[in-house]
Amino acid sequence: MSRRIILCDGAELARFWSRIGAGEIEVLTWVPREDEPRARPPGFHSLQGGLTVEGIEKLNPKAGDEFALVSEDLPFVRAAVAAISEVQPEAPVLLLSDRVDSEDLPDHPCLLRAGLRSLIRDDIDEEFAHLANLHRVVELRELVEPREKLGILLQPDPDPDGIACGYALRALLGRKRPTAPLISFGAVKRPENIAMIDALGIDVRTVTPDELDEFDGLALLDVQPTVFGENMPARVRSVDVVIDHHPERPGYDAVFRDIRPNYGATATILTEYIRAAGLDLFPRLATALVYGIKSDTQLLGRETSHHDMTAFAYLHASHSPALLRRIERPALPTSGLRALGRALANTEVEEGIHLLVLGRVGEEVIPQVADLGLQAEGAEWAIAAGIVGSDLVFSVRNVGYVRAAGDVVRAVVEGLGVGGGHRSMAKGIIPLKAFRKVYGSATRKQIRTALHDAFVKAIHGD
Repeated sequence: MSRRIILCDGAELARFWSRIGAGEIEVLTWVPREDEPRARPPGFHSLQGGLTVEGIEKLNPKAGDEFALVSEDLPFVRAAVAAISEVQPEAPVLLLSDRVDSEDLPDHPCLLRAGLRSLIRDDIDEEFAHLANLHRVVELRELVEPREKLGILLQPDPDPDGIACGYALRALLGRKRPTAPLISFGAVKRPENIAMIDALGIDVRTVTPDELDEFDGLALLDVQPTVFGENMPARVRSVDVVIDHHPERPGYDAVFRDIRPNYGATATILTEYIRAAGLDLFPRLATALVYGIKSDTQLLGRETSHHDMTAFAYLHASHSPALLRRIERPALPTSGLRALGRALANTEVEEGIHLLVLGRVGEEVIPQVADLGLQAEGAEWAIAAGIVGSDLVFSVRNVGYVRAAGDVVRAVVEGLGVGGGHRSMAKGIIPLKAFRKVYGSATRKQIRTALHDAFVKAIHGD
């Protein structure tokens, strides 16, 4: 069996290692300093012969053994590496030090530096972060436990992040569908989102504002009340719970509020709750959260934090690849493909903006076309617009290093409709009545001209 040979510089660091605890395959050795007592640290043996080739040879290192040097002294490190290289030239060496810099390290084909106390400090900080999340879970459970029926409210046309979070919150609270239904003011429309709820067996009920009275508790996930506009239902002005990763906005009250705009997905927050609470992570739940993080960060490529990376890795071992494939490859309606073909026949990129006007389509087609539109050469912005019912609906995507898409859409719809979103993706809705009142008509040509001019002004401030 391969061994880890630990070489500590002095008794103080050796005692520190003893307090950490030694692994079964570790050989604990220390090199006494001249100015310290010779009392043997627990579990350690003094390096006979000192930090020399002869001393290292007495450890009888073999192929496959690894060395760890624990020191804050550069001359010690250089002498140790030189002696090890003489005895076992290909042995991997790990330096644990908070003071020796990487650029000062001696040459060695397999030498890695990491912090010592700082490494332990990171682990402690991580555990305190888990503790903070556990405390939030305790508060959350205590708050909603008396509620007979908790409505988990998502945004209209819920996205994967919101759906996953609703599913996760219900599991975290130990509730079932009858006492904690997922609800929304708009039905799930996008094909992959429909595929998600079908594959995972998640039901999202469409409700009217008046129907909120049947719930004695209300939790908003991946959304804040202000997204419903100035005329938001009275019931959502004061709620029990708001958990979201979008920038915090005023204008409402919440007993429990956890807003983390530095996170790429709200599903990451719920994953941290689940991990801290020690909840069993069954495949359907893990798959829902994986897809929530993956879709909102565009596969960890957009507005992604280390929190998202850690959560994704934690979930990945428990998710179902087969379920995820079913979600990510939904059927596309033929009518949507025809609308896309017509739009592409007359498309061009102007001033970095690729605008695709689809005419009357199903709403689920619009964001898919926006995703595709960003692939056009020279496009920094892609806008797909279509008429859905009595509204002009448009989805926006950008390359990520330009002005935030959510801010741009809010500027475009100001005084006309509603909209918002993230840095790289957003959505806007303008009633056709309001559009015609300002622009005279809602022909494809007029929509193209009006939206192009409005976006140029919002993006560049012209």
